[in-house]
Amino acid sequence: MSQETRHKLLEGALRTLTEQGIAKTSARAVAASAGVNQALVFYHFGSVDALLAAACRYGAEQRVARYRARLDRVSTLVELLTLGREVHREEREGGNVAVLGQLLAGAQTQPRLALATAAGLELWINEVEKVLVRVLKGTPIGEFTDPAGLARAVAASFVGLELYEGVDTDGAERALNALEQLGMLAAALDELGPLGRRAVRHRLKRRSSG
Repeated sequence: MSQETRHKLLEGALRTLTEQGIAKTSARAVAASAGVNQALVFYHFGSVDALLAAACRYGAEQRVARYRARLDRVSTLVELLTLGREVHREEREGGNVAVLGQLLAGAQTQPRLALATAAGLELWINEVEKVLVRVLKGTPIGEFTDPAGLARAVAASFVGLELYEGVDTDGAERALNALEQLGMLAAALDELGPLGRRAVRHRLKRRSSG
């Protein structure tokens, strides 16, 4: 019963963030959404901030688990970016982009929430990094790219696009298209023959050493 109550509170916190925003996310509001007594928020989590931090982690774990099998099937950078577009659309339609926006807003002033939000994003970054290590292995780009840093750049790009889309839908779409074009450019480089690939490596070495 205790685990069931915790689950209800975590789900209730995420619903409250989506529907009312972080400014109106109180123990009373979360308890009402969860259908439990308000005192249970403090019994299980100690504070509303701690509940929100736990909900952030819980939500990220649920979302990452949903896409892990699809990420495991990605074999090229183009496929990764295409999947990123699909995830972006599904998360927006499911209201999860709104939750992320509220968590990021709250994280600016609440250290506990900032740490939890960063930990939640790290779950996504770790999955993306694994894909990048796999798809870039043995490619000219892979030899001169830090997968961990690139995974963070990809995650930051999609987080920014999810928030930016709320004020400029067309601009966000163009940005997604541009990312896919970069993926196609990387694919074209991979299709070069041995001589072309050698030339690319030589050029990249010169740029990285200069």
